Amino acid sequence: MARAVPAVERAFDVLELFLDAPELSAPEITAQLGLPRTTVHELVGTLSERGYLMPAGRGSNKFRLGVRGFQLGSAYAERLDLAREGQLVAEEIAERCQETVHVGVREGTEVLYVAKVDSSHPVRMVSAVGRRLPAHCTAVGKALLSALSREEVDELYGNRRLKAMTEHSITTRKALRAELDQIAEDGVAREYCESNEAVACVASPVRDHTGAVVAAISIAVPILRWNEETEAALRDLVREGASDLSERLGHTGNS
Repeated sequence: MARAVPAVERAFDVLELFLDAPELSAPEITAQLGLPRTTVHELVGTLSERGYLMPAGRGSNKFRLGVRGFQLGSAYAERLDLAREGQLVAEEIAERCQETVHVGVREGTEVLYVAKVDSSHPVRMVSAVGRRLPAHCTAVGKALLSALSREEVDELYGNRRLKAMTEHSITTRKALRAELDQIAEDGVAREYCESNEAVACVASPVRDHTGAVVAAISIAVPILRWNEETEAALRDLVREGASDLSERLGHTGNS
C-alpha cells in the first residue's frame, strides 16, 4: 500500500468535519483537529481557493462546504449503477452462503429482480433477472414495502384482497401492515413458502445516499435446507449485504 500523504490526510480531516456541522470557523477546526493554527489557515485557504470551502456569509468568519464537493458527489452519483453494484454484492454474499441471492426493486405492487447469483447446490431456487412477482408475496418485496407509510400501503393496494401465490401468501392488508411494521422495526423481511411452496427467504432493504429505500437484497433457500439456525445466520448475512450495497450507493448510515 502506498504511503499516505500527511498534508492530504489533514485536508480531508478538515472537509469531513463538515459532515456533522454545516458551518465552522478556523478556530473551531483548530480545536477539533488539534492542528497548529497556521496549518489550519493554510488548509482552509487552499480548500477555499479550489472551491471545496466557501465563506458562510458576508462578514462571517465561518466556512461551509463549497460547490466543488457537490460537483464531485454528483459525478459519483451519476456513475452509480444499482444493477452492477447489486450484482457485485450478490456475488460476495452468495460465495459466503452458497445460496441464491437476489437484488430487487419495487415497481408499484410488484418486485423486479435486477441482479441474481445462483446457489452452488444442485437443488436451488429457479428464477431470473427481469422476473416480476407480487411484492407482498416475497421477502424482497416486503422489505421494500416496509419503507412505505401505512397510508401509502393502503393507497397502493386499495380495498381489494391481495392475490395469493400459495396457501401461505398474505391476502389481507391488515396482515400485510402488521408484518411490514415488524420488518420496519427489525430490518429483515421473512418469507416462508409464500411465492414458492418449496422456498424460504430473508431480505433486507437497501438505501441510497439520500437515505431512501431503493432496493432490497435477499437470500433464498429450498425448505429442505431451512431451519432456525440457518435462518438466524442468513438474517445476519443479508443485513450485512444490504449495508454493503447501501454504502456502495452512498448511504452513510446517518439518515
